Amino acid sequence: MDATTVPVLAPAAISDDERAAILEAVRDFAQTELAPHALEWDAASVFPRDTLRRGGELGLGGIYIREDVGGSGLSRSDAVAIFEELAQGDPAIAAYISIHNMVAWMIDSHGDDTQRQQWLPLLTSMAGFGSYCLTEPGAGSDAAAITTSAIRDGDEFVLTGVKQFISGGGEASVYIVMARTDADAGARGITAFLVPADTPGLSFGAIEHKMGWNAQPTRQVILDEVRIPAANVLGTEGQGFKIAMSALDGGRINIAACSLGGAQWALDRAVTYVHERFTFGEPLAEKQAVVFALADMATELRAARALVRDAAAALDAKSSDASMQCAMAKRFATDAGFSVANQALQLHGGYGYLHEYGIEKVVRDLRVHQILEGTNEIMRVIIGRQLLAG
Repeated sequence: MDATTVPVLAPAAISDDERAAILEAVRDFAQTELAPHALEWDAASVFPRDTLRRGGELGLGGIYIREDVGGSGLSRSDAVAIFEELAQGDPAIAAYISIHNMVAWMIDSHGDDTQRQQWLPLLTSMAGFGSYCLTEPGAGSDAAAITTSAIRDGDEFVLTGVKQFISGGGEASVYIVMARTDADAGARGITAFLVPADTPGLSFGAIEHKMGWNAQPTRQVILDEVRIPAANVLGTEGQGFKIAMSALDGGRINIAACSLGGAQWALDRAVTYVHERFTFGEPLAEKQAVVFALADMATELRAARALVRDAAAALDAKSSDASMQCAMAKRFATDAGFSVANQALQLHGGYGYLHEYGIEKVVRDLRVHQILEGTNEIMRVIIGRQLLAG
């Protein structure tokens, strides 16, 4: 099936057959539009804008966004299956689509009607992109310690500060910026703002040279007395930290699903390779150590996939322990995904270290999943605190 003719993603109330058709369409897009170019984009640090816009035509720009603004209206359970398929084509691009969807969800869930109508048709079509701006040079895991300020001046706010490690920096049409509106209120003093890309005073640092994720630009976002109307507050004043954290629940299982997809691709390549590679007169597939390694890799991925699916179902059901389940799934799946990809590289021997085989790229891409959307150490903090709280 040609990826340009596949059906647009269907709404949430879908049958099993419709869900299968959606995943087939996404799989086709991943294999025809992403996979053939992944190594080139990685080597040359290409951000594939046109390819992403074709993904928007398929419905990938607003997977779980309401349909009145062009979203696909699917569930979180559907979304994690979609992200796993996308990551088998290119984990770096799948992960950016996840971040873009997180931004769109924040506007869809917390924006007023004017904000939703202004920004979401642009984002769901991927005619424009979104970026999430929480982390700062001095405030990573301790997100409540951000110092970017937002000072009220009549009907405007003046934003000043620097955001660090921002995916899509310099490419996005809108930036959701967390800034401090009350210096003495801790997390309750943080507000979320919609900052258009063409706002005076907004600029960007140099593109960061990273270990992986080279197909998506990462920059500082610099706010130098950026003036925006008070109407650009997302939600209500002081609600920004809560909005940011609720968005991360979904972001965490999406990234976990991207780890599953990348690792599954690497495992499949390893299975093929050990059948083809002969050492000491027999294929690697005949060696018990190799058989055991593959068995453990497959088991880890299946266990991780179950955690991710359970967490997605909990998020759909708005379960009281959804945040903890998302943290569990993110921690386990991103650790397992990196481990499986790294073992796949080991099974390839020296060939796994070559760029042309693609395995080392997946290893590099998946490594950052253990850090972003909250480090896996922070996931343990979230899980442990909820357990101790009863």
